[in-house]
Amino acid sequence: MTLVVDEIWQGLKAGEIAASLPDTTVDDGQQLQLQILDKWLAAGEQLGGYKIGLTSGTSRDMFGPGIRPFGYILKSRILKSGSTVPLHTIGKMGVENELVFRVAEDVQRTGVTAADAKNLVDGVAPGFEINQVRLTTPASQGIRVAENLTQWGIVFGDFVSIDQDYEQLSVTLSRDGEDLQTVAAAGHIDDHFASIATLINRLHQFDRGLSRGDLLITGAYTRASVLDPGLWQGDFGVLGQVKLEVT
Repeated sequence: MTLVVDEIWQGLKAGEIAASLPDTTVDDGQQLQLQILDKWLAAGEQLGGYKIGLTSGTSRDMFGPGIRPFGYILKSRILKSGSTVPLHTIGKMGVENELVFRVAEDVQRTGVTAADAKNLVDGVAPGFEINQVRLTTPASQGIRVAENLTQWGIVFGDFVSIDQDYEQLSVTLSRDGEDLQTVAAAGHIDDHFASIATLINRLHQFDRGLSRGDLLITGAYTRASVLDPGLWQGDFGVLGQVKLEVT
């Protein structure tokens, strides 16, 4: 699989993966993804956190019931609310409103429950996931995991207490002051702490864990393609707002 790793690695740096790659299982793709992460780290990047995939909306269970692959987030691509991103640096770009959870302590173990996970984070913030659509040819589930589930970076707002009524949350996505989508949480997204527990347990399968200060995103409320410059905003009600300017 060395050739596959190299093809994806070069494609990630270029922002496009045009090669036709072999069919790969989700678990094999997860292992390939971590090999690519190690290449980023060897090149001087730092790990900033993880995403938990396929937890909400039409993407939930896309790879099969209960299958929740993860993706890594590079620290250099973690941006504060109000930051600016040039569209041309990403290419085929998308944004998703997601909650951002902050890890309170180092953890690498298995058997973690949702209740355990809630005690392992110390803040939640409104956020965006920035997606980069890189694959230009059809790809297997494993290859989609290996290329990091379209993850490019995240944007986070102000952190608040994790003691929130997440089921009652309603999230609105707007562009240049125009509301585009509003999504209610109830029935739309997995329990956030169950998702974090799944992430920790799955990382343990690959001899990995979380570090204090890591940021985690747990699934999309709204999503949209970004075709032109504009000011994007996510309104998370009592949890606050997050903004991103695309130029």
